[in-house]
Amino acid sequence: AGADVVSEGELRQAFAAGVTPERIVFAGVGKTPGEMAVALDAGILQFNVESLPELEALNRIALDRGLRAPVALRVNPDVDALTHEKIATGKAENKFGVDMAEAGALFARAAELPGIRFEGLAVHIGSQLTELPPFRAAFRRVAGLFGELRAAGHGLRRLDLGGGLGISYRTRTPPDLQGYAAVVREATAGLDTRLVFEPGRVLVGDAGLLVTRVLYVKDGTDRRFVIVDAAMNDLIRPTLYDAWHDIIPVAEPAADCQIQPVDLVGPICETSDTFARERPLPPVAAGDLLAICSTGAYGAVMSSAYNARPPAPEVLVRGARHAVVRPRLDYAALLGQDRLPDWLEAPTAGASRGAA
Repeated sequence: AGADVVSEGELRQAFAAGVTPERIVFAGVGKTPGEMAVALDAGILQFNVESLPELEALNRIALDRGLRAPVALRVNPDVDALTHEKIATGKAENKFGVDMAEAGALFARAAELPGIRFEGLAVHIGSQLTELPPFRAAFRRVAGLFGELRAAGHGLRRLDLGGGLGISYRTRTPPDLQGYAAVVREATAGLDTRLVFEPGRVLVGDAGLLVTRVLYVKDGTDRRFVIVDAAMNDLIRPTLYDAWHDIIPVAEPAADCQIQPVDLVGPICETSDTFARERPLPPVAAGDLLAICSTGAYGAVMSSAYNARPPAPEVLVRGARHAVVRPRLDYAALLGQDRLPDWLEAPTAGASRGAA
Protein backbone atom coordinates (compact mmCIF):
# COMPACT_ATOMS: atom_id res chain seq x y z
CA ALA A 1 0.00 0.00 0.00
CA GLY A 2 0.99 3.61 -0.46
CA ALA A 3 0.19 6.84 1.38
CA ASP A 4 -0.66 10.44 0.59
CA VAL A 5 0.47 12.63 3.51
CA VAL A 6 0.17 16.31 4.38
CA SER A 7 2.33 16.56 7.50
CA GLU A 8 5.42 15.08 9.12
CA GLY A 9 3.13 13.34 11.58
CA GLU A 10 1.28 11.56 8.78
CA LEU A 11 4.62 10.72 7.17
CA ARG A 12 5.77 9.08 10.39
CA GLN A 13 2.44 7.26 10.70
CA ALA A 14 2.92 5.89 7.19
CA PHE A 15 6.39 4.63 8.08
CA ALA A 16 5.06 3.06 11.28
CA ALA A 17 2.39 1.26 9.24
CA GLY A 18 5.05 -0.24 6.99
CA VAL A 19 4.63 2.01 3.94
CA THR A 20 7.91 2.33 2.07
CA PRO A 21 9.16 5.83 1.13
CA GLU A 22 8.98 5.19 -2.61
CA ARG A 23 5.20 4.79 -2.27
CA ILE A 24 4.59 8.07 -0.42
CA VAL A 25 3.39 11.38 -1.89
CA PHE A 26 3.70 14.55 0.21
CA ALA A 27 0.81 16.91 -0.62
CA GLY A 28 -0.54 20.10 0.95
CA VAL A 29 -0.09 23.84 0.47
CA GLY A 30 1.90 24.51 3.63
CA LYS A 31 4.85 22.13 3.93
CA THR A 32 7.36 23.46 6.44
CA PRO A 33 11.13 23.43 5.83
CA GLY A 34 11.50 20.78 8.54
CA GLU A 35 8.88 18.56 6.92
CA MET A 36 10.52 18.92 3.52
CA ALA A 37 13.88 17.95 5.01
CA VAL A 38 12.53 14.81 6.70
CA ALA A 39 10.74 13.70 3.52
CA LEU A 40 13.79 14.39 1.35
CA ASP A 41 16.04 12.38 3.65
CA ALA A 42 13.55 9.51 3.57
CA GLY A 43 13.51 9.41 -0.25
CA ILE A 44 9.76 9.69 -0.86
CA LEU A 45 8.22 9.25 -4.30
CA GLN A 46 7.26 12.89 -4.87
CA PHE A 47 6.28 16.26 -3.47
CA ASN A 48 3.09 17.73 -4.90
CA VAL A 49 4.15 21.39 -5.10
CA GLU A 50 1.40 24.01 -5.06
CA SER A 51 3.13 27.39 -5.53
CA LEU A 52 6.30 29.07 -6.79
CA PRO A 53 7.45 30.08 -3.27
CA GLU A 54 7.09 26.47 -2.15
CA LEU A 55 9.05 25.27 -5.18
CA GLU A 56 11.90 27.67 -4.44
CA ALA A 57 11.96 26.73 -0.75
CA LEU A 58 12.11 23.02 -1.63
CA ASN A 59 14.96 23.73 -4.02
CA ARG A 60 17.00 25.44 -1.28
CA ILE A 61 16.45 22.64 1.20
CA ALA A 62 17.30 19.96 -1.36
CA LEU A 63 20.53 21.73 -2.33
CA ASP A 64 21.52 22.08 1.33
CA ARG A 65 21.28 18.30 1.57
CA GLY A 66 22.95 17.54 -1.75
CA LEU A 67 19.72 16.13 -3.18
CA ARG A 68 17.22 16.73 -5.95
CA ALA A 69 13.57 16.77 -4.97
CA PRO A 70 11.14 14.72 -7.11
CA VAL A 71 8.22 17.04 -7.83
CA ALA A 72 4.76 16.94 -9.37
CA LEU A 73 3.07 20.28 -9.93
CA ARG A 74 -0.45 20.36 -8.54
CA VAL A 75 -2.71 22.31 -10.85
CA ASN A 76 -6.13 23.76 -10.16
CA PRO A 77 -8.48 22.92 -13.06
CA ASP A 78 -11.29 25.22 -11.83
CA VAL A 79 -13.85 22.41 -11.76
CA ASP A 80 -16.83 22.33 -9.42
CA ALA A 81 -16.68 18.96 -7.65
CA LEU A 82 -20.40 19.12 -6.72
CA THR A 83 -19.59 18.36 -3.10
CA HIS A 84 -19.73 20.30 0.18
CA GLU A 85 -17.95 23.64 -0.23
CA LYS A 86 -15.61 22.91 2.68
CA ILE A 87 -14.17 19.83 0.99
CA ALA A 88 -14.10 21.16 -2.59
CA THR A 89 -10.48 21.72 -3.64
CA GLY A 90 -10.49 22.18 -7.42
CA LYS A 91 -12.16 25.56 -7.99
CA ALA A 92 -10.25 28.73 -8.77
CA GLU A 93 -11.34 30.24 -5.45
CA ASN A 94 -9.79 27.37 -3.45
CA LYS A 95 -6.31 27.55 -1.96
CA PHE A 96 -5.05 24.44 -3.72
CA GLY A 97 -2.83 24.10 -6.80
CA VAL A 98 -1.72 26.63 -9.38
CA ASP A 99 -3.68 28.02 -12.29
CA MET A 100 -3.22 25.75 -15.28
CA ALA A 101 -2.24 28.75 -17.40
CA GLU A 102 0.78 29.30 -15.11
CA ALA A 103 2.09 25.74 -15.33
CA GLY A 104 4.39 26.39 -18.28
CA ALA A 105 6.09 29.30 -16.52
CA LEU A 106 6.59 27.23 -13.38
CA PHE A 107 8.15 24.41 -15.36
CA ALA A 108 10.46 26.92 -17.03
CA ARG A 109 11.46 28.28 -13.63
CA ALA A 110 12.04 24.77 -12.32
CA ALA A 111 14.52 24.15 -15.13
CA GLU A 112 16.67 26.84 -13.49
CA LEU A 113 16.54 25.19 -10.06
CA PRO A 114 19.21 22.48 -9.67
CA GLY A 115 17.54 21.00 -6.60
CA ILE A 116 14.28 20.25 -8.42
CA ARG A 117 13.43 17.34 -10.69
CA PHE A 118 9.95 17.77 -12.19
CA GLU A 119 8.40 14.37 -12.82
CA GLY A 120 4.70 14.95 -13.25
CA LEU A 121 1.43 16.75 -12.68
CA ALA A 122 -1.13 16.32 -9.92
CA VAL A 123 -4.78 17.21 -9.49
CA HIS A 124 -7.33 16.66 -6.73
CA ILE A 125 -10.70 18.39 -6.95
CA GLY A 126 -12.35 17.44 -3.69
CA SER A 127 -13.65 14.81 -1.32
CA GLN A 128 -16.88 12.79 -1.19
CA LEU A 129 -17.65 13.09 -4.92
CA THR A 130 -20.66 11.09 -6.04
CA GLU A 131 -20.87 12.06 -9.70
CA LEU A 132 -18.53 11.34 -12.62
CA PRO A 133 -18.75 14.57 -14.69
CA PRO A 134 -16.44 16.59 -12.38
CA PHE A 135 -13.80 13.85 -12.59
CA ARG A 136 -14.18 13.72 -16.37
CA ALA A 137 -13.77 17.49 -16.76
CA ALA A 138 -10.76 17.71 -14.44
CA PHE A 139 -8.97 14.66 -15.85
CA ARG A 140 -9.41 15.82 -19.44
CA ARG A 141 -7.96 19.23 -18.64
CA VAL A 142 -4.96 17.96 -16.74
CA ALA A 143 -4.28 15.22 -19.30
CA GLY A 144 -4.31 17.83 -22.06
CA LEU A 145 -1.82 19.95 -20.13
CA PHE A 146 0.32 16.87 -19.49
CA GLY A 147 0.56 16.26 -23.24
CA GLU A 148 1.41 19.90 -23.94
CA LEU A 149 4.22 19.95 -21.38
CA ARG A 150 5.66 16.74 -22.75
CA ALA A 151 5.55 18.15 -26.26
CA ALA A 152 7.46 21.17 -24.95
CA GLY A 153 10.28 18.88 -23.87
CA HIS A 154 9.50 18.25 -20.20
CA GLY A 155 10.14 14.63 -19.29
CA LEU A 156 6.99 13.91 -17.32
CA ARG A 157 6.49 10.33 -16.22
CA ARG A 158 3.72 10.42 -13.60
CA LEU A 159 0.19 11.77 -13.46
CA ASP A 160 -1.35 11.97 -9.99
CA LEU A 161 -5.15 12.04 -10.29
CA GLY A 162 -5.76 12.31 -6.56
CA GLY A 163 -8.82 10.80 -4.96
CA GLY A 164 -12.27 11.98 -3.99
CA LEU A 165 -14.53 8.99 -4.70
CA GLY A 166 -17.29 9.11 -2.13
CA ILE A 167 -19.39 6.57 -0.29
CA SER A 168 -23.13 6.39 0.28
CA TYR A 169 -24.46 8.99 2.68
CA ARG A 170 -28.25 9.34 2.82
CA THR A 171 -29.53 9.53 -0.78
CA ARG A 172 -26.18 10.20 -2.46
CA THR A 173 -24.73 7.09 -4.03
CA PRO A 174 -21.28 7.20 -5.63
CA PRO A 175 -20.54 5.83 -9.10
CA ASP A 176 -19.18 2.33 -9.27
CA LEU A 177 -15.46 1.82 -9.68
CA GLN A 178 -15.89 0.51 -13.23
CA GLY A 179 -17.49 3.80 -14.27
CA TYR A 180 -14.69 5.75 -12.62
CA ALA A 181 -12.06 3.56 -14.29
CA ALA A 182 -13.69 4.21 -17.68
CA VAL A 183 -13.38 7.97 -17.11
CA VAL A 184 -9.70 7.56 -16.24
CA ARG A 185 -9.01 5.40 -19.31
CA GLU A 186 -10.77 7.86 -21.61
CA ALA A 187 -8.91 10.90 -20.25
CA THR A 188 -5.44 9.33 -20.19
CA ALA A 189 -5.56 7.30 -23.41
CA GLY A 190 -2.28 7.60 -25.27
CA LEU A 191 -0.31 9.27 -22.48
CA ASP A 192 1.75 6.16 -21.66
CA THR A 193 2.51 7.25 -18.12
CA ARG A 194 2.31 5.96 -14.58
CA LEU A 195 -0.90 6.94 -12.77
CA VAL A 196 -1.08 7.70 -9.06
CA PHE A 197 -4.30 7.67 -6.98
CA GLU A 198 -5.21 8.26 -3.34
CA PRO A 199 -8.54 6.45 -2.80
CA GLY A 200 -9.03 6.99 0.93
CA ARG A 201 -12.67 7.34 1.96
CA VAL A 202 -13.97 4.82 -0.56
CA LEU A 203 -11.69 2.17 0.98
CA VAL A 204 -12.23 2.79 4.69
CA GLY A 205 -15.29 5.03 5.14
CA ASP A 206 -17.79 2.22 5.58
CA ALA A 207 -15.40 0.18 7.74
CA GLY A 208 -15.98 2.30 10.85
CA LEU A 209 -18.81 2.68 13.37
CA LEU A 210 -19.11 4.97 16.36
CA VAL A 211 -20.95 3.02 19.07
CA THR A 212 -22.62 5.22 21.66
CA ARG A 213 -24.88 4.66 24.67
CA VAL A 214 -28.12 6.49 25.33
CA LEU A 215 -27.92 8.51 28.55
CA TYR A 216 -31.33 10.16 28.61
CA VAL A 217 -34.43 10.70 26.51
CA LYS A 218 -35.72 14.23 26.98
CA ASP A 219 -38.99 15.63 25.70
CA GLY A 220 -38.54 19.28 24.78
CA THR A 221 -41.17 21.84 23.87
CA ASP A 222 -41.41 20.83 20.23
CA ARG A 223 -39.14 17.81 19.80
CA ARG A 224 -37.65 14.80 21.52
CA PHE A 225 -33.94 14.68 22.31
CA VAL A 226 -31.97 11.46 22.61
CA ILE A 227 -28.86 12.35 24.61
CA VAL A 228 -25.92 9.98 24.09
CA ASP A 229 -22.46 9.68 25.59
CA ALA A 230 -20.63 10.34 22.30
CA ALA A 231 -20.14 13.94 21.23
CA MET A 232 -18.77 16.22 18.54
CA ASN A 233 -15.28 15.73 19.97
CA ASP A 234 -15.56 12.07 18.88
CA LEU A 235 -17.15 12.74 15.47
CA ILE A 236 -17.18 16.31 14.22
CA ARG A 237 -18.36 15.71 10.66
CA PRO A 238 -22.06 16.46 11.31
CA THR A 239 -21.06 19.73 13.02
CA LEU A 240 -18.45 20.74 10.48
CA TYR A 241 -20.00 19.57 7.21
CA ASP A 242 -23.67 18.97 8.07
CA ALA A 243 -22.78 15.37 7.26
CA TRP A 244 -25.43 12.65 7.31
CA HIS A 245 -24.56 9.37 9.02
CA ASP A 246 -27.05 6.51 9.24
CA ILE A 247 -27.89 5.69 12.86
CA ILE A 248 -29.14 2.24 13.84
CA PRO A 249 -29.86 0.50 17.16
CA VAL A 250 -27.32 -2.18 18.03
CA ALA A 251 -30.18 -4.42 19.21
CA GLU A 252 -32.68 -5.00 16.43
CA PRO A 253 -35.98 -3.28 17.25
CA ALA A 254 -39.36 -4.96 17.04
CA ALA A 255 -40.74 -5.06 13.51
CA ASP A 256 -43.95 -3.28 14.53
CA CYS A 257 -42.37 -0.58 16.70
CA GLN A 258 -43.45 3.03 16.26
CA ILE A 259 -40.87 5.19 14.48
CA GLN A 260 -40.65 8.82 15.53
CA PRO A 261 -38.35 11.77 14.73
CA VAL A 262 -35.75 12.67 17.36
CA ASP A 263 -32.69 14.88 17.68
CA LEU A 264 -29.63 12.78 18.56
CA VAL A 265 -27.32 14.99 20.61
CA GLY A 266 -24.20 14.76 22.73
CA PRO A 267 -23.33 16.24 26.14
CA ILE A 268 -21.03 19.07 24.96
CA CYS A 269 -22.06 22.62 25.83
CA GLU A 270 -22.91 23.69 22.26
CA THR A 271 -26.07 23.38 20.22
CA SER A 272 -23.82 22.24 17.36
CA ASP A 273 -23.12 19.03 19.29
CA THR A 274 -25.79 17.28 17.26
CA PHE A 275 -25.46 14.06 15.25
CA ALA A 276 -28.90 14.19 13.65
CA ARG A 277 -31.97 16.43 13.64
CA GLU A 278 -35.51 15.09 13.41
CA ARG A 279 -34.15 11.67 12.49
CA PRO A 280 -36.75 8.87 12.37
CA LEU A 281 -35.67 6.23 14.91
CA PRO A 282 -37.35 3.38 16.77
CA PRO A 283 -37.97 3.90 20.50
CA VAL A 284 -34.82 3.93 22.63
CA ALA A 285 -34.19 4.12 26.36
CA ALA A 286 -31.31 4.93 28.67
CA GLY A 287 -28.63 2.26 28.36
CA ASP A 288 -29.42 1.31 24.75
CA LEU A 289 -26.55 1.23 22.27
CA LEU A 290 -26.69 3.01 18.92
CA ALA A 291 -24.29 2.70 16.00
CA ILE A 292 -23.43 5.82 14.01
CA CYS A 293 -22.38 4.44 10.63
CA SER A 294 -19.72 5.23 8.03
CA THR A 295 -17.20 6.79 10.41
CA GLY A 296 -14.11 5.01 9.08
CA ALA A 297 -12.91 8.13 7.25
CA TYR A 298 -12.42 11.52 8.89
CA GLY A 299 -13.79 10.20 12.16
CA ALA A 300 -11.24 9.30 14.82
CA VAL A 301 -8.48 11.30 13.12
CA MET A 302 -10.51 14.50 13.56
CA SER A 303 -11.43 13.80 17.18
CA SER A 304 -10.31 16.05 20.01
CA ALA A 305 -10.40 16.47 23.78
CA TYR A 306 -12.87 19.37 23.68
CA ASN A 307 -14.61 19.91 27.04
CA ALA A 308 -11.74 17.84 28.50
CA ARG A 309 -13.40 14.71 27.13
CA PRO A 310 -11.00 11.89 26.25
CA PRO A 311 -11.80 10.78 22.67
CA ALA A 312 -13.45 7.41 22.17
CA PRO A 313 -11.07 4.44 22.01
CA GLU A 314 -10.72 2.52 18.74
CA VAL A 315 -11.33 -1.22 18.48
CA LEU A 316 -10.25 -3.24 15.45
CA VAL A 317 -12.54 -6.15 14.60
CA ARG A 318 -11.68 -9.02 12.28
CA GLY A 319 -14.24 -11.79 12.20
CA ALA A 320 -14.64 -13.00 15.78
CA ARG A 321 -11.42 -11.32 16.92
CA HIS A 322 -11.03 -7.80 18.26
CA ALA A 323 -8.36 -5.64 19.83
CA VAL A 324 -8.11 -2.11 21.22
CA VAL A 325 -5.82 -0.26 18.79
CA ARG A 326 -6.16 3.21 20.31
CA PRO A 327 -6.87 3.16 24.06
CA ARG A 328 -8.92 5.87 25.66
CA LEU A 329 -6.74 8.46 27.40
CA ASP A 330 -7.12 8.40 31.15
CA TYR A 331 -7.50 11.72 32.90
CA ALA A 332 -3.93 11.68 34.19
CA ALA A 333 -2.64 11.47 30.61
CA LEU A 334 -5.12 14.09 29.42
CA LEU A 335 -4.22 16.58 32.14
CA GLY A 336 -0.54 15.72 31.82
CA GLN A 337 -0.46 17.40 28.41
CA ASP A 338 -0.62 20.80 30.11
CA ARG A 339 2.20 22.55 31.98
CA LEU A 340 2.21 25.49 34.38
CA PRO A 341 5.24 27.80 34.26
CA ASP A 342 7.05 28.16 37.59
CA TRP A 343 6.33 31.90 37.63
CA LEU A 344 2.57 31.34 37.66
CA GLU A 345 1.00 30.75 41.04
CA ALA A 346 -0.43 27.26 41.22
CA PRO A 347 -4.19 27.15 41.81
CA THR A 348 -5.48 26.00 45.16
CA ALA A 349 -7.52 22.82 45.03
CA GLY A 350 -11.19 23.62 45.43
CA ALA A 351 -10.66 27.35 44.86
CA SER A 352 -13.84 29.34 44.34
CA ARG A 353 -14.99 30.03 40.81
CA GLY A 354 -14.73 33.59 39.50
CA ALA A 355 -13.96 36.74 41.43
CA ALA A 356 -15.64 38.16 44.49
